[in-house]
Amino acid sequence: MSGLIRVIVHPPSPTGGRRVCVDGEILDLAHNVADVAEFLRRAGLEIDPTEVAEAPWIDWRAVGPERRDP
Repeated sequence: MSGLIRVIVHPPSPTGGRRVCVDGEILDLAHNVADVAEFLRRAGLEIDPTEVAEAPWIDWRAVGPERRDP
């Protein structure tokens, strides 16, 4: 994946979950790394769930992928 696609996983919300956006479009609310991988797959971006946490083209805001709860 190159700099052409911008994926942002926003900080955990107070009610749980993290908003996932691709190029400014909100995909859904993720509760774990597998959710992020599934949302990206649905958007046409195939990625192995084991690679989501380390993918350089995914911008994890505030906290990294290890943090799931608010």
